[in-house]
Amino acid sequence: MSTESRTSTGLDDLAGRLEAFVRERDWEQFHSPKNLSMALAGEAGELIEHFQWLTEERSRELSDAEREAVQAEIADVQIYLLLLARGLGIDVVQAANEKLTVNEQKYPVDKARGSARKYTDL
Repeated sequence: MSTESRTSTGLDDLAGRLEAFVRERDWEQFHSPKNLSMALAGEAGELIEHFQWLTEERSRELSDAEREAVQAEIADVQIYLLLLARGLGIDVVQAANEKLTVNEQKYPVDKARGSARKYTDL
């Protein structure tokens, strides 16, 4: 099985479990794209807080407790992103692959390697 197939199956399984969780609690009524995108932004902000005042080096050297807290925030981001995508009929794996193809064209290796510049400045 290819990595993409395993990832798609894993996301599909997660989405099914997540949708059942939401349905059992009658939360679909609150899950408009507007509300989900706002919740996603809030969770991304909570993720950012863990790194806000760390140096570059320190951000790479999290303690076990810090890593667990970051992991929980990443999970929250993933949950809201998946709910939003599913609600809009977007396959996140396909969308990411398509975007990567676009980025490969915008950032050719010979121009972008080792550079943090935007594609318009390469």
